[in-house]
Amino acid sequence: MKNADVIIIGAGAAGLMAAYELSKAGKQVIVLEARGRVGGRMHTLNDDLHTELGAEFIHGDLPVTLQLLKDANVESIPASGEMWHSRDGKFSKNAEQFEHWDLLMEKLDQLEKDISIGDFLQQEFGDEKYTSLRAWVTRFVSGYDTADPFRASAFALRREWQSENDDTQHRVKAGYGRMINYLVNTSEQNGTRFYLNTIAKHIHWTHGQVEVITSSNESFKAKQLIIALPLGVLKADLSEQASITISPSVGMCKEAISQIGFGSVVKVLLQFKTAFWEDQSITGADLGDMGFILSGEAIPTWWTQHPSPSTLLTGWLGGPPAARKKDMSNDELLEEGLQSLSRIFNIDISKLKSDLLTSHVVNWTTDPFTLGSYAYDTLESAEARKILNTPIDHTIYFAGEYLYDGPAMGTVEAALTSGMETARKLIG
Repeated sequence: MKNADVIIIGAGAAGLMAAYELSKAGKQVIVLEARGRVGGRMHTLNDDLHTELGAEFIHGDLPVTLQLLKDANVESIPASGEMWHSRDGKFSKNAEQFEHWDLLMEKLDQLEKDISIGDFLQQEFGDEKYTSLRAWVTRFVSGYDTADPFRASAFALRREWQSENDDTQHRVKAGYGRMINYLVNTSEQNGTRFYLNTIAKHIHWTHGQVEVITSSNESFKAKQLIIALPLGVLKADLSEQASITISPSVGMCKEAISQIGFGSVVKVLLQFKTAFWEDQSITGADLGDMGFILSGEAIPTWWTQHPSPSTLLTGWLGGPPAARKKDMSNDELLEEGLQSLSRIFNIDISKLKSDLLTSHVVNWTTDPFTLGSYAYDTLESAEARKILNTPIDHTIYFAGEYLYDGPAMGTVEAALTSGMETARKLIG
């Protein structure tokens, strides 16, 4: 039987959390997932390192995530480490880009009307003496927020930067996969049915009745529907494999979806025979406690597993620079990653290649069931979220990290919170 009280499209963090909450409340739930696995942008490999191809960090003391881990009896571990900068073959902890940071925050505090952070920098810090500051902020917004600086809201970034607490960054011990398993197992025990490799293509609905037709022409029916797809998929045109149509159309929602930013990201994971960056005779600096290193290379940001001993380095490229590389092959991106490390640490690339044990390149921008990284706020996002967080005739609901309104936007916490709140809205 392919009928239920609620159908959820998408088994990422938001969809899984919604299924978890609904099934605990006694709802009969069906979850449709296009991939052959659950988790969405959380993807832990079952290797010795519990390598995270997607989400990796817990950015702060985040209540929903930490409570869920506690319920699942899963530990979080510190993700501490020193922040280093590489420039012209030299390493430093206190880069000159931070010289005017206090002034930047002061000017942001005085901002009364929202503009893009790119326009803000040009208006307030256009002088030549601020060149390094502008470059650093632009790289940070592109990298950390995977955002286009000329679309990203200055108000949203101000809120994010004022609430950051670098001392409370964690990882999930043995990976986010353990949390995923808990959500799935609990939901299944409560009667939830998961259908993998099932691509939802068409939604037909009227008040209190929904039918979802899949790419293989299967039909699933329910009284209510939660669309927990990534924003990139909702933005996709009909030529994309994961695109979905809704009939009757929901015009205001479609426009609102277009008004929220969605970034691009490439992640490069390289495991070496040794942690060569800890060898001072190679680097010329004491990087033994390095957590992150930032540079101006093609793959600019890298991090270690510190304080856990590991020979894994993870590279990260986000925002418009990642979007420009969306047509590159994984082999080409791997080569760029190795070349970046070669220049950062002044090590011959042939040496890096001979010491490389395993590699994984994940271009989430070209992943057909994600089509990007995560959301960021534009000037229109706040109003767009209000529209998308309002149920359509008590029948269709949206859930996802892009609908979260708080300082942890773009995180697993954001997705879990949205899934939980959407489920409770539906129940209530």
